[in-house]
Amino acid sequence: MDALSNLAFGFESVFTLQKLGYCFFGVFMGMFMGVLPGIGAMATISMLLPLTFYVPPDTGLIMLAGIYYGAQYGGSIASILLNLPGTPSSAVVCLDGYPMARQGRAGVALFLTTIASFFGSCFAIIVLTVLANPAAELALAFGAAEYFSMMVLGLLAAATLAQHGVLKGLGMVVLGLILGLVGSDITTGTYRYTFGLLELADGLSIVAIAMGLFGVSEVIANLMQSMDRKPALTRVTWRDLAPTRRDVAQSGGPMARGSLLGAILGILPGTGASIAAFVAYSTEKRLSKTPERYGKGAVPGIVAPESANNSAAQAAFIPTLTLGIPGDAVMALMLSALIIHGIDPGPTVITNHPDLFWGLVASFWIGNGLLLIMNLPLIGIWVRILAIPYRFLYPTILLLICIGVYAINRSIFDVIQVIVFGFAGYNMILLRLEPAPLLLGFVLGPMLEENFRRALLLSRGDLLTFVERPISGGLLFIALVILALSLRASMRRAPASRRMRGGEA
Repeated sequence: MDALSNLAFGFESVFTLQKLGYCFFGVFMGMFMGVLPGIGAMATISMLLPLTFYVPPDTGLIMLAGIYYGAQYGGSIASILLNLPGTPSSAVVCLDGYPMARQGRAGVALFLTTIASFFGSCFAIIVLTVLANPAAELALAFGAAEYFSMMVLGLLAAATLAQHGVLKGLGMVVLGLILGLVGSDITTGTYRYTFGLLELADGLSIVAIAMGLFGVSEVIANLMQSMDRKPALTRVTWRDLAPTRRDVAQSGGPMARGSLLGAILGILPGTGASIAAFVAYSTEKRLSKTPERYGKGAVPGIVAPESANNSAAQAAFIPTLTLGIPGDAVMALMLSALIIHGIDPGPTVITNHPDLFWGLVASFWIGNGLLLIMNLPLIGIWVRILAIPYRFLYPTILLLICIGVYAINRSIFDVIQVIVFGFAGYNMILLRLEPAPLLLGFVLGPMLEENFRRALLLSRGDLLTFVERPISGGLLFIALVILALSLRASMRRAPASRRMRGGEA
C-alpha cells in the first residue's frame, strides 16, 4: 500500500500542464530521433539538455527520461524497415525484423515490437516502484568507502562488458577518469590540467563531450557510408498491422522472459539496454525447439529483445536514483543533469525530493501510454521520414548540435570542444573503441575521488578501510572476480582469433 500511496503522490505531482507538455515533447523527440539510424537517445539528450536549465529539475528530468525510453520504441522501426538500427539496443531486432519486412509482414513486426516495448516498460516500472524504498534504505547504510567500492564495481562492469575487449574497455574508463581530473581540485580549489586556459577552470563540459562522442561522431560515420536505402514498407494500413493468432501465441513467453531479463540486467551497473537485448535474443534461440528459424523472420526474435531493451531502460533508473550509480552512459548523463540542478544523487533523493522521484515514476506510466497511442498511427510519418536522403538530414543535426552547445554558456570554446570530441569519437569508432565507458569514467571520476578522499580522512589514511568494511569489501571482491573472469575469457578468445586469421591467410 505504501508503494501505491507514493505512486498516487507522484501522479498528483506530475499532473501539471508544464510537466505533461515536457513529457509529451520528450517521448515524441525520443521516438523521432530513435527512428533515424545512428542518432539515438544519447545524442538527443545531449542536444536537448540545455533546455532543462530553464525549468524545474523534476520537469527537466521527466523530459530527458522520456527521450531515453522513447528512443527505445523508435529504434526498432528503422531496424525493421531499413535493416539499420535506430539505436544500439535495436541492432538485434534487425536479425528477424528485416526478414519479416521482406516477407511482407513489416506491419505485423512493427505492431508486435510496440506491444513488446510497452509490456517490458510496464514490468520494469512495477519493479522500480516496489524496490525503490528498500534500495534507498539499504543505500543509507553506505558510507564513503561503500560508495567508492560501488563506483569501482560499476566502472569495471562497464569496461569488462565492452563489446571489443576488456583491455579496450578499461582503457576508455581510465581515459574518462583522466578527463574528469581537468578543472579545479575538489578540496583545495587548485587548477589542474587546465594548461592556462580559464575556460577549463570548471572542467570539461559534459554536454560537449556527450554531443561530440555520441552525436557528431555518429553523424560523421554515417555520412561516410552509403545509407540512402529505401524502406521495405512504403505504405501502411491498419490491416497490415494485425498479427495472426499464431503470432500472438508465440509472443507471450518470449515477452515475459525478455522483460524479466531486461529488468535484472538494467539494475546492474554497467550493463544497459543493448546487452539486455542480445542476452534475451540468445536465450530465446537456445530455448527454441526450432533455432534454425531465427534470422529468417521468427516472431520471438523481435519480441524478446524489444521487451528486454525497454525493460532495461526503465530499470536502469533504480541504481541511478537510489544509489547515485549510473547503469549506462545515458544514465550518467541523467546523473549529470541532477548534479547541474544542485541535487545530490543517491538515497536522499527519495526522502529529500519525493515529488521529483515519484513524479518521475508516474511520468513513466504516462509517457509509455502516450508512446503506445502515438507509435502505430505515426508509422506512416516515420516511413516518409526514412525516405528522406540522410545527406540532407545529418547536416541539419550537426547544426542543431552546435547551436545547442553554444546556447549553454554562449562560448565558442564549447563548440570547439564538441568538434574535437566529435572527431575523436569518429576515430574511436574506426579503432573499435567504445565511448560509453569513457563517459561513465568522466562522470563518476570526481565522485570516485571525493569518496576516496573522504574514506581516507575518516580512517586516518588507512587503506584497509575499503576491505575491512563488509559491504565495501564484498563489492570490491565482486569487482575483482568480474575482472578476472573477463580477462580469462579474453585470453582464451585471443588464440582462437589468431588461428582464424592464420587460416584465412
